[in-house]
Amino acid sequence: MATILVVDDEMGIRELLSEILSDEGHAVEVAENAQQARDYRLRQAPDLVLLDIWMPDTDGVTLLKEWGAQGQLTMPVIMMSGHATIDTAVEATKIGALNFLEKPIALQKLLKAVEQGLARGSAAPTVGSAAAKAVAPTNVTTVAAAVALPMLAADAVATSHPALPQAASISFDIPLRDARDAFERAYFEYHLARENGSMTRVAEKTGLERTHLYRKLKQLGVDLSKNKGE
Repeated sequence: MATILVVDDEMGIRELLSEILSDEGHAVEVAENAQQARDYRLRQAPDLVLLDIWMPDTDGVTLLKEWGAQGQLTMPVIMMSGHATIDTAVEATKIGALNFLEKPIALQKLLKAVEQGLARGSAAPTVGSAAAKAVAPTNVTTVAAAVALPMLAADAVATSHPALPQAASISFDIPLRDARDAFERAYFEYHLARENGSMTRVAEKTGLERTHLYRKLKQLGVDLSKNKGE
């Protein structure tokens, strides 16, 4: 059994990951912001950290830099984000992150990344080490592909299906949390339209459990009245 720290400002994500990882036999600790994560790390080092990039107080990349500079990056860290750019994901990997998971996180990808992270264990490279320099290029390529391919796929589908909801019209002049909600709303509306309202297929496509998907859609205010099938 491993101790895994989940750092994410979204309660739904913390609950979901805690449930999944607990079912796998791990002890799960949670932090809803960077300060809580700092406090936990001062007390002890978890076996693995799942760290969200976008958080309201201090972003995950900055926290990762802090841990590296203070010699506290002794555990594997897997970054998470639903809207990180390729540059952000690559930067995190160069600093010392082991992997990157794109939200919504598919169950099998999560379990595989956690398994690989725990296998790396205390041998996880720290910033500036020879191991980090040796590992970084491979990880950077993998992370860049993980972020870029879904973006390219979405662009291709949007071009062939112009009527589907798109996130391109989201204003950059609104608060970050509102922009995130707007993007996620467009993301789920896109998949609902593409799958003709089938919650089963949308759950499969987005990598979410149906119950979590319903809760997320309700939270975002997505209109489900036009669903045609299950």
